[in-house]
Amino acid sequence: MSQLKPRRVIQGLMDILEASPDLEACSVCKEDGETTPGTMYCTICDDVFCDGCLKMHKKMPLLRDHEVIDVRTHSNRKPKASSFMCRIHKDEKVKLFCKDCRMAICTVCCSIKHRKCDDVETIDVMTPLVKKTLINETRTQKNKIKSYNDVISSTNSEIEKLSKNAQVMKDQVQKVCMAATDVLLRKEKELLERIDKLTEKRVEELKAFRKSQEIDLQLHQQRHEFTNKAVEGNCVEDMYGMYGSVGVSRIEDTSEDKTPITSSIIFTHDTDKLLRYVAEVQLGEVRVVQGLSDRTSSPVLLQTLDCSRQGYTDCDLSDVSVMTVDGIKVTTVLDYDRLSVFYTSNKLSFKKCLQLPSALIQIAKLDGAQAAVTLPDTRQIAFIKFDPEPTLLSTVKTKTEYYGLACLNSSQLLAGGIESRASVDILDRKGNVLKSIKTGVIMNPLYIHVMRNNNVVVSEGEVKSLVSVTRDGKTVFTYTPTGIRALTWPRGITTTKKGDILLVDNGSNKVIQLTESGKFVRDILTARDGLFCPGGICLDDDGLLYVSCSESVKVFTFE
Repeated sequence: MSQLKPRRVIQGLMDILEASPDLEACSVCKEDGETTPGTMYCTICDDVFCDGCLKMHKKMPLLRDHEVIDVRTHSNRKPKASSFMCRIHKDEKVKLFCKDCRMAICTVCCSIKHRKCDDVETIDVMTPLVKKTLINETRTQKNKIKSYNDVISSTNSEIEKLSKNAQVMKDQVQKVCMAATDVLLRKEKELLERIDKLTEKRVEELKAFRKSQEIDLQLHQQRHEFTNKAVEGNCVEDMYGMYGSVGVSRIEDTSEDKTPITSSIIFTHDTDKLLRYVAEVQLGEVRVVQGLSDRTSSPVLLQTLDCSRQGYTDCDLSDVSVMTVDGIKVTTVLDYDRLSVFYTSNKLSFKKCLQLPSALIQIAKLDGAQAAVTLPDTRQIAFIKFDPEPTLLSTVKTKTEYYGLACLNSSQLLAGGIESRASVDILDRKGNVLKSIKTGVIMNPLYIHVMRNNNVVVSEGEVKSLVSVTRDGKTVFTYTPTGIRALTWPRGITTTKKGDILLVDNGSNKVIQLTESGKFVRDILTARDGLFCPGGICLDDDGLLYVSCSESVKVFTFE
C-alpha cells in the first residue's frame, strides 16, 4: 500500500470536519448512491468509512494495519504518523507489490524471496487498483449480506408460518377425532338405551306374571284350607260340598301351563372385528406439500370450479385471480362479458356474478382487496372492490384499446393491447400514459405480469413468444422454442415465490415452467391433468395453482 499521507493533509481534513457538524459520506456507500455518514478516516487510503464498511476494511489482510481516526471525537491533536512497514524486515518500508505472489513487500524481500517472480510493481502504482478492487469487494459483500439477511428473514417467516400451520392442523385433527368419538358415544348411548328398554319390558312382563301367580296362590291356599277343614271336621255335608269342585279344579290345572317363558337379553360383539374396523378408520392424512418451488413435485387436482352457464353451449374464460378477504378465499373469473366470483370458506363455496359494461379480458390484483379489469371494447379500465362481494367502484377512460393488464405498484398499472405498437404503457389510476416500455417482438401484448425483480413479462399468441424486458425496455430474454416445444398460443403468466415463470400455452393445453432467466424446466400441467383451452393462471397465498379452462377453473396443489 502507499505510504502515509503528509500530516498537513490529515490536519486539513480534521479542521474541515471540526468546522462542520455534518459528517462526510462514507466513500464506499457513496459508490452505491447512498449517503451513510462516515465515522472513521483511513490515513493510508485517504477515505472516510462508516462503521459497517470499516469492518470490511479491517477484514482485508492488506488493510488491517492501516491507521484509522475517529472523525467524531478527534480534536486539534495531530495523528501519529505511521508507515507501511515490512512484517519480516521491521526497519524496511513496504514499497513494492509482487503480483505473482499477491503480496506487498519491501526491497529486501524482493531481492531475497521474489527474485524469480516475473511481475513486481510499486505500491504507488498498485494502490489505486487495490483500492478500486476492495471497494468493489465491499460492494459485493454488502449485496451478499443483504441477500443472506433476506434469506434468513424469509426462513424465519417460513418457520413461523409452519408453527402456526402445525397448530391449525392439530386443531383440525382434534375436531375430526371428536367427530369420530361422538359417533362412538352415540352408538354406545343407543346400545345402553336398548338394553334398558328391553330389560324394562321383560321385567314388567315377569312382574305381571308374578302377580297372577300370587293371586292363584291365595286361591289355592284358601281352597286347601277349606278342604282340609272339611276332612278334619268329618262333616259329611262339607266334604260333599267341596268334593263337587275337586274334579273341575284338576281339569283346569292340567289344561294351562303356568311355567313362565324363559328368555334372556344378550349383548353380542366381535372385539377383534371391532378393533380391525377402528384401526382402519382414517381421521385424515398429513403430507408435505412442496409446491412449485420443488421442480420434482407432482400436480394433484383439488377442486374444479364449474363456470358454465345454463343456455350457453360455450364458455370461454379469459383470466382468473385469487385473494383472501376477511378469511374468505375469493376466486374471481372473467368470462368476457361478466365477472364471476367464487367464495370459499371451510370448504363451502357459493358464486356471485357482476355484470360489467363490456367484454373483460385480464384482471390485475391491487392493494386493499381491490382489482382492476380491462374493458377493451369501450376503452375502459374498471376498478372493483371485494368485501367480499364485488362492487364496481369506478371506471376510467383510456385512449388505447387495452387487453393485457398488471399492477406495477400502488399507484401505477401496466397495460397493453392491439394498438400498443410493440410496447406496454405505464398508466396512473386515471388512465393517463406516463411512459411506454418496448416489448420487442410482442406486437400486441395480451397478457402481462410483473416479476419479483420488477422485470415485465408479456405474451402474445400470434408471434408464439414470451418476452421479458426491464422497465427501461431492455430485453432480458425472448422465449421462442422450436420443434416439439414450440409454443402454439401463449396466454396467461404468473411467477412462483422463487421466481420461476409459469406460462399457459392455450393451443397445446399446457402450463410450462421456466426459470427466472427464461430457461425451460418442464411441462407441469398437460391435457392429461384435465386442461382444455387454458387461458388465465394465478397462485394463491397457500401455493395452490388456479388455471382457467374453457368452462371451469382447475385448482391444483403440488406434492
